Amino acid sequence: MTGLIERVSFFNEENGFAVLKVKVKGQRELVSVVGSLASVNAGEWLNAQGQWVHDKAFGRQFKAEILTSTPPTTTEGIEKYLGSGMVKGIGPVYARKLVERFGEKVFDVIEGASARLEEVEGIGPKRRHLIKEAWGEQKVVREIMLFLHSNGVGTSRAVRIYKTYGEQAIEKVRANPYLLARDIQGIGFRSADQIAQKMGVPPDSLLRASAGIEHVLLEATGNGHCALPEAALKERALELLVLADSRIVDQALDRSLAQADLAVEAIGAERLVFLPRLRDAEAGIAGRLRALANLKPNYPAIDIPKALAWCQERTGQELAPSQQEALRRALGSRSMVITGGPGVGKTTLVNALLLILRAKKVRCALCAPTGRAAKRLTEATGLEARTIHRLLEVKGGQVGFARNERNPIECDLLVIDECSMVDVTLMNQVLRALPSHGSLVLVGDVDQLPSVGPGQVLRDIIASGLLPVVRLTEVFRQAAHSRIIISAHRINEGLLPEPAEEGSESDFFFTEREEPERIVALVLDLVKTRIPARFGLDAIRDVQVLCPMNRGSLGILELNVALQNALNPERSDQPTVEKFGWQFRTNDKVIQTENNYDKDVFNGDIGQIHSIDAVEREVKVRFEGREVTYEFGELDEINLAYAITIHKSQGSEFPAVVIPLAMQQYLLLQRNLIYTGVTRGKRLVVLVGQKRALSMAVRNAKSEARFSGLLARLRGESETGVRPAA
Repeated sequence: MTGLIERVSFFNEENGFAVLKVKVKGQRELVSVVGSLASVNAGEWLNAQGQWVHDKAFGRQFKAEILTSTPPTTTEGIEKYLGSGMVKGIGPVYARKLVERFGEKVFDVIEGASARLEEVEGIGPKRRHLIKEAWGEQKVVREIMLFLHSNGVGTSRAVRIYKTYGEQAIEKVRANPYLLARDIQGIGFRSADQIAQKMGVPPDSLLRASAGIEHVLLEATGNGHCALPEAALKERALELLVLADSRIVDQALDRSLAQADLAVEAIGAERLVFLPRLRDAEAGIAGRLRALANLKPNYPAIDIPKALAWCQERTGQELAPSQQEALRRALGSRSMVITGGPGVGKTTLVNALLLILRAKKVRCALCAPTGRAAKRLTEATGLEARTIHRLLEVKGGQVGFARNERNPIECDLLVIDECSMVDVTLMNQVLRALPSHGSLVLVGDVDQLPSVGPGQVLRDIIASGLLPVVRLTEVFRQAAHSRIIISAHRINEGLLPEPAEEGSESDFFFTEREEPERIVALVLDLVKTRIPARFGLDAIRDVQVLCPMNRGSLGILELNVALQNALNPERSDQPTVEKFGWQFRTNDKVIQTENNYDKDVFNGDIGQIHSIDAVEREVKVRFEGREVTYEFGELDEINLAYAITIHKSQGSEFPAVVIPLAMQQYLLLQRNLIYTGVTRGKRLVVLVGQKRALSMAVRNAKSEARFSGLLARLRGESETGVRPAA
């Protein structure tokens, strides 16, 4: 059967499955065709081989076993093709104008004589260049799609591959298909391996084994590890590669170590294998902190008793004895750590330190890992605080920072807040940029979850004993009225939160529900109706659902869809875009899932979709009052954020937090997880679910050990330059 594709009703970029409405000669109605192909657009000419079937839900369809589409040749098809949104800058209006002006020659004009496009009303030099570039990109992306599809891989990442490798994409992938697993978010080792196998790469090749080993290490860094024990790395690689002969893995590891693609060191009793960048980051942190630990501060002379009295008189706040002692140590140290839970006066202590030092003309710089944390630090201190990335001045168009040892931060004291969420890579970068005369204060709650990225920097620094550490424990009077803070401290001590009294004006509640369906129903009711009505909050902007897990009926994947439909239902007058497993709508709350230095947005930033443009194929998202543009092919960088994981919430604070808990999450039910979630709430925290799940989490003080060499390096115990055993 052949015909003109009138409409693409559905297209899954992951597997190529399509539902098409086709105009077929001799058929009065449009024909429904279902089948799989690499890419498809309205206006193309379809060739289909298959059979007619009767679907119970959708009626008569042509079920195709073989589907191919070709660019259109009729003016009707060309207009539909160009107007389908497949070329950025051309929508239905310009498609009609172009076809009216150039007819069937329009493709040749765009490709070979694009200056003539300006003959069409409304197309000037800017739009002409945009159309020309988009046409060229679309052609290459389509070739990548066809290449991936012919090798059994979904095509949704084709734009990402093009943006990473450019027009040489297919050649690069042919030369080493395993690059895809390393460089392209969303393409794992198995997909890259599938291409490699189809291209004839032998299962026992060293190229494949080396890629498998690197993939296992990369996967481990995604779980917070900086390295893996050599034996465990080999075992996991062997399992991934499904090889009977372990000597292939041994040879591949030896070659990777010899080429310095990987590094091995003896840390304590174990031989750990590192990605070199993480080994270097650990060594950089340890070297700089060990040097700082032996230095005295460069502050002007300070009469500490006099400064304390002046500070208390100036602020009207009397510092507790523990805070006064901490302040003395801070003023007498080149570097120190301030840790403690909520309400113990960390901010009061930092404010007192800043007040005294600024009176002595000491230049102070403040930073935090996320935009929300930096904003809170600014509000708490009255001084400008920036994200670490912005403090280090991201270089446009490339990964890296303008601030480093050759161009340090202009300050005499650097304060880093929310240090529990700073990973080894970022901590190394910020320490590189600390000026040689500068002092350092690290502030954070060591009992929270460790960073999403590799390492457990704050915990290791404290455990090493290298720097002076002040641990504040006294909950101050004002904070002691908050049941959020009281409950957080009880959880941290291994005790269940006390229930709120009936009818009380509490800011912390646990509402028991047993069945997951009832938990979901109550979460939706709380977010949509009850909390906004009682507290005057915006359901999308101010209320945040935090989940222990991604998957399951209480995971973020399913809850996000349910919350999106409840809070921001699809509207016929508003455009939508479906990409990478999500449907995005105007006003949706979204979260950035990776650092993007070009766009100046970073992993964990939360924003709201402002507009979707089907013609320009763009989505505009507002982050903290700043607008960021994503092309449709870049939407794998954002997810819906009505519900996010507790890990992703680190460093953020929300007016209201709702946390669903059930035994289906038992693998992740840990004390520091629940503690971190509860401390994200500012005005209200509601736990919903099974009491035994809450009890299990509060009792479980164990957290998965992270393989890292930082603690040993801080203590001077690591042995570098170890070669593999013969």
